[in-house]
Amino acid sequence: MLLPRHTRSAYGEPSRPSSEDSAWLEAFHRGDRTTMERCYRDHFETLEAAIGGILGSADRETVIHEVFSRLVGGAELRRSFQGGSLGAWLATVGRNQAIDYRRRHGRETELDAERPAEPATVSWQEAADARLLIERFRREQLPAEWVGVFEACFIQQLSQREAARALGIRRTTLAYREMRIRRQLRKFLLEDEDEGDSP
Repeated sequence: MLLPRHTRSAYGEPSRPSSEDSAWLEAFHRGDRTTMERCYRDHFETLEAAIGGILGSADRETVIHEVFSRLVGGAELRRSFQGGSLGAWLATVGRNQAIDYRRRHGRETELDAERPAEPATVSWQEAADARLLIERFRREQLPAEWVGVFEACFIQQLSQREAARALGIRRTTLAYREMRIRRQLRKFLLEDEDEGDSP
């Protein structure tokens, strides 16, 4: 549905005629593909402006993609929007996500700095098991375009900047893939532990 662009809110979004509100809101709550694509196109810059003072550019794009991923995949989040200014609502969701991201990243950095270096005492069997687990994760869980990011960031332990340069991709693309791989890896390892605990 194309919306008139003659009036705009403070967040730059088109005002919607009242006759279209209920139909548009129903499509949004349903997660209608066209509506969600339009939402992304119309409000990417809204989110970017809302969290610009909280995060740097690479982290900002990561958080924006997290917000839209949550929006597309989460009916509960979509239903929490009950009308009014979609831009203002998304700006609030984005700011909250950015603050959580910054706090989480700050805690991880502090923990890394405080963690004492421990000597590696890994047996041959543990090393072999770890290699098999890594191979299984790579084979069963990773799309082909994510393998390079996995190798660079998780195996070689390169920084995002170094990995993006080595792979010839944008840092924001790398950061997004790294986040998705981290989620997949966490899920994979938890499932593996559950299987190991079962009789």
